[in-house]
Amino acid sequence: MEGLLLALVLISLLLIRTPLFIIIAALTIWFFHEADQNLAVMIVSFTELAKQPILIAIPLFTFAGYLLSEGKTPEKLVHLSRVLFGFLPGGLAIVTLITCAFFTAFTGASGVTIIALGGLLYPILVQEKYPERFSLGLITTSGSLGLLFFPSLPLILYGIISETDILSLFKAGILPGILLILILSFYSVKVGHSRQISKTENPFESIQTIISRILSKELAQLLVPVLVLIVAILINELIGKFIMFLLVILSSYLTLRGLVKLLFKETVIVAFNGAKYIIFLPILVVAGIYSGQFTATQSAAVTATYVFVMEFFLYKDISIKKDLVRLVNESMSLVGAILIIMTVALAFTNYLIDEDVPTLILESIQTHIDSKLMFLIVLNIFLLIVGSIMDIFSAIMVVVPLIIPLAREYGVDPVHLGIIFLTNLEIGYLTPPIGMNLFISSFRFNKNIFTLYRSVLVYILLLLLALIIITYVPELSLFFV
Repeated sequence: MEGLLLALVLISLLLIRTPLFIIIAALTIWFFHEADQNLAVMIVSFTELAKQPILIAIPLFTFAGYLLSEGKTPEKLVHLSRVLFGFLPGGLAIVTLITCAFFTAFTGASGVTIIALGGLLYPILVQEKYPERFSLGLITTSGSLGLLFFPSLPLILYGIISETDILSLFKAGILPGILLILILSFYSVKVGHSRQISKTENPFESIQTIISRILSKELAQLLVPVLVLIVAILINELIGKFIMFLLVILSSYLTLRGLVKLLFKETVIVAFNGAKYIIFLPILVVAGIYSGQFTATQSAAVTATYVFVMEFFLYKDISIKKDLVRLVNESMSLVGAILIIMTVALAFTNYLIDEDVPTLILESIQTHIDSKLMFLIVLNIFLLIVGSIMDIFSAIMVVVPLIIPLAREYGVDPVHLGIIFLTNLEIGYLTPPIGMNLFISSFRFNKNIFTLYRSVLVYILLLLLALIIITYVPELSLFFV
């Protein structure tokens, strides 16, 4: 009788759109009371969470993402991507995939990407004669593509909850994330070719022009940073790690700029110069992480500081007087919501662990599933359902502690599991009837929800193909780890 009453109360709370953290908190208090456990245990859970050093990365990355979405950085990225890839069949669609993936990685929220970039890209796609259904599905899908790339907030949260090395997760997401983009890019090329959609001019210079540039000062501009890098490597022991790190990032950037000036037409060079500060950011942070100069928390501080200086003082797209306080309030409101969800979900998780629920689930599963292959199939089905009905932060907090011990028993690496988990949730965002991205796109583009259902079906199938590869080829995730 009590169970039925509890179920009715939960359904009522969901129907009146009660925030999820309140529902989880109420459940936790109820279960602790029924188990005759002291509610002070919940406070202990909050204290444990607050002691996590990596927690500082959450507000820093979130603030950086809000700054990027507020300025004109998305437009600069779109322009550069378009002059680079627009000459391909389906080039504008590829631009959409790459730009949205980059943007989502830094904002950590697919809804922000759809709202910020969707309004910019959707009219251009339709104007360029891409089918409306294709364009809607593309932007709705692209909104969550960057969740596997550094500095994805969900990756950080998964690392905290699963006690998995976060830098290993950043490395593990590289190839699976690229695979998702490549599969969708091939489909975009097919659509662009079949529809004979107009293309931009070839961005590459002619062979004669490249040769003439090689014979002039452009070659020297390219070779100097390469030679500096080679010399730095040879005298590594003398100059120290930090000086070596600075030389690596500066040489990498200057080499990239030299290649652009050597190989591409003036339109690309102009677009590159317009986006040069944002291009330097991933070079700086990725080099810092891989060289061991930055921890995940330090990379968050570097990212937030760099984006702050870039937006307020270099691009000057945002005003400190008019916008800073508002952006801090908006970004920290999201951080506060995430932290509240994390704390109540952690208390709920601790209750489940205290009651030995993961062991009971494992024993039940082992009676029906006796192979790793079948376990991964069932896990993917379960996670797709979870991704379609829960927001990603709640799913990480509630589900990850339950599946980690199960996966360990079946020999699934926790880093690989993290990539499988987030890939499923990416797809869950698109899964009818209640995938979050579907409703965000429906609202943003003023389209019937059933139109969105039809528009994402092909993309879901393509992403499921990628999910199968990611799941059953663990080397793809663990190659750099």
